[in-house]
Amino acid sequence: MSRFIPVDRQTDYLLPPSVDEWLPDGHLARFVVDVVEQLDLSALTRRYAGRGHKAHHPAVLLSLLVYGYATGVVSSRKIERATYDSVAFRYLAANTHPDHDTLATFRRRFLPELEQLFVQVLLLAREMKLLKLGTIALDGTKLKANASKHKALSYGHAKKLEAQFRAEVKALTQRAESADKEDAADGMDIPAEIARREARLAAIAEAKAKIEARAEERDATEQAAYQEKVARRDAQRKAGKKPRGRDPEPPTGGPRDKDQINFTDPQSRIMPVTGKGFDQCYNAQAAVDTESLLVTHVHVTQATNDKQQVMPLLTAWQGYPETLGKPDHLLGDTGYFSTANIQACHDHGIEPLLAMKRDIHHLPVFERFAADPPAPESEDPVEHMAYRLKTQAGRALYALRKHTVEPVFGIINHVMGFRQFSLRGLDKVSGEWRLATLAWNIKRMHRLAAG
Repeated sequence: MSRFIPVDRQTDYLLPPSVDEWLPDGHLARFVVDVVEQLDLSALTRRYAGRGHKAHHPAVLLSLLVYGYATGVVSSRKIERATYDSVAFRYLAANTHPDHDTLATFRRRFLPELEQLFVQVLLLAREMKLLKLGTIALDGTKLKANASKHKALSYGHAKKLEAQFRAEVKALTQRAESADKEDAADGMDIPAEIARREARLAAIAEAKAKIEARAEERDATEQAAYQEKVARRDAQRKAGKKPRGRDPEPPTGGPRDKDQINFTDPQSRIMPVTGKGFDQCYNAQAAVDTESLLVTHVHVTQATNDKQQVMPLLTAWQGYPETLGKPDHLLGDTGYFSTANIQACHDHGIEPLLAMKRDIHHLPVFERFAADPPAPESEDPVEHMAYRLKTQAGRALYALRKHTVEPVFGIINHVMGFRQFSLRGLDKVSGEWRLATLAWNIKRMHRLAAG
């Protein structure tokens, strides 16, 4: 006969007398509590007026959210339910049960304060000797917005609808003016039909105005990029070199028929998604330390292109504490390459290694072990970076990029389950992205500390 553990669901038993005994040593929930207890939460606690019913402490709510995002439980309703069902969540909540409204309100209310908490966690990682900045890799990932792409309106379609509704309003007005008893009996409420179309025309006019404002911003960016290309080619001609390819054409201004706005989340954008065509998304950026895989900077942009995303990183580093240190090298793919970005990195004392074009992944064996080319005599930072990328040391350093940021994005998306924002609007999704990467950092620190 096989021997099985007895199954008895009727015998009473006592739970451990302390909630601290419910979890094994080394559990992630314990580490989350340890980290949160070391953070300065005064910016959160002083926002409470101290009136009315007693509030859940911010440390408890923050711990629940961090652990939730780290383990793929993002919904405030699911976190509330987990404080009853899950031993780990019971431990984090100290056997209390914050309701989903409390959790959701806390998350929305304190998103701006997460920026300082994010930096505090990095400082803690440095004190624990888990983070030693040297080389960071910057990349972006398209995360789905909390909006459907089918709720978007293109500029071209808006113009068609506008013409259609204006024609219908005109026809309805003429019918109202010439209405007789027979027309009145057909059941049509002409004033209501006109009012409905005029409301739609007002909404379309507002949507068109927003698209046109975005087009003006895009025109300024494209014009700056065009001027940069022209200046670079003129410099090459003055140096006696013939520029490759055709001269760039000046950008055409104004809104395009394919420009869209989403009515659910107007600040989101239609973006290309790998293997899925296009979707309503935000472009979430992250700079990751190549040694520890800790995220050192995050921000969210509405731009599909990454060309303008180096300066936000450099600007943010200027505000970080000196004790955190500063990276020596910045790695990025060809989407980040521009003369302005390279010069900005040099001005901030960081050596950039940004791919200048799409290179083959596997060099021929003799090229891979060939001697380094001679260093350029010019002081041009672009030429120096191009030279560094051709050296064996430069290629080895740049190769760190592809297995630094992409694995972090993969774990956040597929292991932690964070593939879509829950909140709407650029400011709110920026805070939520910071919360998700904060959870990743604490999860990663737990793994590094365990050895």
